[in-house]
Amino acid sequence: MSLDTRVRTANVVLLHGQPGDRSDWDAVTARLPGSLTALALDRPGYGDNPEPAGSIEDNARWLLERLDHEGIDRAVLAGHSYGGAVALAAATIAPHRVRGLVLVSSVGPGCLTAWDELLAAPYAGTALALTAWSVLPWLARKGLDHSPAGTATGTALALLAGVHHRHGPVWRSFLTEQREMFDTLDRWTARLADIRVPALILADPADKVVPISTSHALCEQLPCARIDLISGGGHHLPRRLPGAVAARIGDFADSLD
Repeated sequence: MSLDTRVRTANVVLLHGQPGDRSDWDAVTARLPGSLTALALDRPGYGDNPEPAGSIEDNARWLLERLDHEGIDRAVLAGHSYGGAVALAAATIAPHRVRGLVLVSSVGPGCLTAWDELLAAPYAGTALALTAWSVLPWLARKGLDHSPAGTATGTALALLAGVHHRHGPVWRSFLTEQREMFDTLDRWTARLADIRVPALILADPADKVVPISTSHALCEQLPCARIDLISGGGHHLPRRLPGAVAARIGDFADSLD
């Protein structure tokens, strides 16, 4: 295999969660081994992406079109939280385009709660989303003045303070995805047994957003999966423990060769 072919086939595409943007992966990409080329993307409805937020399937088909645009035939897809569902859907729709999956604190079987149902409700969900994404980033910026960097609180506040969407209100993107996920996530998780590409699942047992039982269920239901538990990062592993995440993505990608 020539060097050019190796670099091309070793592409890693990084998908952020809900909400978020491609900068969530900055610290990870900075630590990936030099043998890998990484592409972090703003999903529809976030960051610099002008396309409206949509369903998991909409995201997956957008991703496949983006791979075409970038000239990437096959890639390792790494998805954090909601981005994990997008990676799984892409692997279901076009398995020949996916060399492997890295699912970081990913949504999956049994992850939705009564709180998710409330956020997806027709009226309450709209009010909560609008209030949250109008007020929380402002409160987070204020809180950063009093929260030490590197702490769990500081990391969470930094994430909220940085939430942005240059082409529309982020609350609307969040609400669209929340409602769609509550309606259709089970349809995608029911097809996990059909996804036969290698998969690495990264999770913190103390994750308060996606329960560790979801990560174990992903590992059990994906035919070619293994799980690697990383303590101390909570739900936001790419931001809080980027070195550990980058090392595991690098080792996983190398193992596919």
